[in-house]
Amino acid sequence: MNEYLFRLLGQEDQEIIWDMLRLATYESSVTSVQENPSLARYAHHWGRSGDLGWVAIASKTQHPLGAAWMRLWPENDRGFGYIADSIPELAIAVIPQYRRQGIGTQLLQRLLATAQLHYASISLNVRSDNPALHLYHRLGFTQVDNSKHPNRTGGQSFTMICRLSPNSRP
Repeated sequence: MNEYLFRLLGQEDQEIIWDMLRLATYESSVTSVQENPSLARYAHHWGRSGDLGWVAIASKTQHPLGAAWMRLWPENDRGFGYIADSIPELAIAVIPQYRRQGIGTQLLQRLLATAQLHYASISLNVRSDNPALHLYHRLGFTQVDNSKHPNRTGGQSFTMICRLSPNSRP
């Protein structure tokens, strides 16, 4: 039996989104994420039109182990990885002790497969030193030209895109 299972995120999963966003942003508390509007936007009012995501849940405890989710942004209210109004931006996080076990890969594969039913591409914003860069490349993400920029921690981040049409997927 698997140690975890996967399910779609629903409106009732707001708390999971906040917890995972805290991990994704390397913040010390959910409160610090909620008090930062540029970060809170990725979780606030989860379940609006265009929101889609998956969560990995521990089979025995029913605790969330990780999540991958996406949102659409209008040009006048952009996320960090905004490319176009029609391209959702994804966020992903896995609890540290469950990383490097394939959970992030499975979450991202499920999100991409589901997104492909609705969208031609999906974007993300990533720190240049993020260990998951190899995963993003392996699943077909490429760096957007001229997207490198300083991030809020003093490092560098850039935007990546994955084209979801069947002919461009790895």
